[in-house]
Amino acid sequence: MTVLKRTVFFVSDQTGVTAETMGHSLMTQFDGIEFRQVTVPFISTVDKAHDAVRKINLIGEQEGVRPIVFSTLVQEDVRNVVRGSSGFFLDFFDPFLAPLELELKMQSAHSAGHGHRMADAHAYAMRIDATNFALANDDGSVVRDYDRADLVLLGVSRSGKTPTCLYLAMQYGIFAANYPLTEDDLESRNIPRALESCAQKLFGLTIKPDRLQQIRNERRPDSRYSSPGQVAFEVRAAESLFERHGIPFIDATECSIEEMSSRILDRTGIERRLRP
Repeated sequence: MTVLKRTVFFVSDQTGVTAETMGHSLMTQFDGIEFRQVTVPFISTVDKAHDAVRKINLIGEQEGVRPIVFSTLVQEDVRNVVRGSSGFFLDFFDPFLAPLELELKMQSAHSAGHGHRMADAHAYAMRIDATNFALANDDGSVVRDYDRADLVLLGVSRSGKTPTCLYLAMQYGIFAANYPLTEDDLESRNIPRALESCAQKLFGLTIKPDRLQQIRNERRPDSRYSSPGQVAFEVRAAESLFERHGIPFIDATECSIEEMSSRILDRTGIERRLRP
């Protein structure tokens, strides 16, 4: 079966993260197409915009089909240059700025970087503190700071605890620690003693055994750690522990880090200290 291929450009006056996030959400709606993704960040001048257009047009000529261009450019002159490329141009700001200007009865700034400026030093410091906390309290290495934690993620090895904690820290300023369930913990069927004082902060992650085995086998192939029997036991025992002690948990198998984080905050009621 022939796989359709299209090149997608994410063009931004800053890092490109917003364009990537929104563009990915749209692209996931189209199964059967292989998207080659190119991020073109920091397009903040007309000259840089012309350079970006040359890249876009060249790809269109080479591939014989126009690239798709997702844009979060806010400066009108820069945006108009990129709009003139041979690509299929989709702008995330254009449809919303004009209606907002009418509703708010004022002109928008049309200035690059407003979405990422560091005017709020307190918010920036909180994001750094939360990230440092997540790194320092990774995999049960330190438990004495758990009184500062908003959340302690619990789960077997490679179930997604570390990246979820870091995402919660960087995106929302949440102080999240994580603790890996060992074989002794699972056999005892009890909350680890180190976590008894913060039982109300616990939240579990589980994962389908076949997916966990695949992940572990990439790290330690043909080991007991990645064997079907060991993996099945750990997942079954972890879920039993969660249910026995009333610890809320979610299945991380099909969830992105973003979705897991949102579900955790929704289930726990923890307030987002920061907004992306």
